[in-house]
Amino acid sequence: MYLEIKAKFEALANPDHAVPMAKYMRNQFKFYGIKAQPRKAAEKELIRQAKQAKVINWQSLAQIWDDPHREMQYFVADYLVGMARFLTYEDLPQMKKFVTTKQWWDTIDTLVKVYGKVGLQDDRVDNLMLTWSTAADFWLRRVAIEYQLLRKTKTKTDLLATILENNLGSDEFFINKAIGWALRDYSKTNPAWVQAFIENQQAGLSQLSIREGSKYL
Repeated sequence: MYLEIKAKFEALANPDHAVPMAKYMRNQFKFYGIKAQPRKAAEKELIRQAKQAKVINWQSLAQIWDDPHREMQYFVADYLVGMARFLTYEDLPQMKKFVTTKQWWDTIDTLVKVYGKVGLQDDRVDNLMLTWSTAADFWLRRVAIEYQLLRKTKTKTDLLATILENNLGSDEFFINKAIGWALRDYSKTNPAWVQAFIENQQAGLSQLSIREGSKYL
C-alpha cells in the first residue's frame, strides 16, 4: 500500500503549491503540494478496497505515516476515518502512534473522528478520553475535548463537563480553541446547558473559549 499511494502522490506533486502549503503549516512538514480534492480522489480506490476487505494493515499505515510528506499522514487519517466502522476499542492502541507523532491540528482534528465513532459503540473510550483530558501532551487533551463533536442529543454532558473542567485555566491556544468549538457545537443542540456552563465556569475559561462557545447563543 505504501508504494501505491506514494506513486499516486508523486504523480500529482506540484512544487508551486508545496511551498505555500508548507508555510501555512509553519514549515513543520514537507509537502508534495497536492490540494485536498485531487488528494482524496487519489486515495479513494485504496480506501474502497480496504472497506471491501474489512481489514486494516497497521504495518503499512505506520510505514506511510513515517514518510516525510504531509499528504501521507493525511492519507492515513482519511483511511482510518473511512475504516472507522470496522475498528474496535482493541484497535485504538495501534492508533496512538498517529496521535502522538507528527502532531498538528490538521491530523489531530481528523483522527479524533475515529475515536468518536468507536466511542459511540464502546463506552470504554469515554474513560480513555477522561485519562487523556489530563495528559501532559496537550494534543491528547485536544482529542478528548473534541471527542463528542457533532453528537448532538447523544452528547454525554457529564463527560463533556468533566473533560472541559480538566482543561480550564490553560494558556495553550489549541486547547482554548478546542474548548470553544466543543461548546459552540453543543450550543446548537442545548444552548441552555452551554450558557450555564459558561456562566458557572467563566473564571477559568479563556476569552477565546467564551467567544467561540457563545457564537450561537
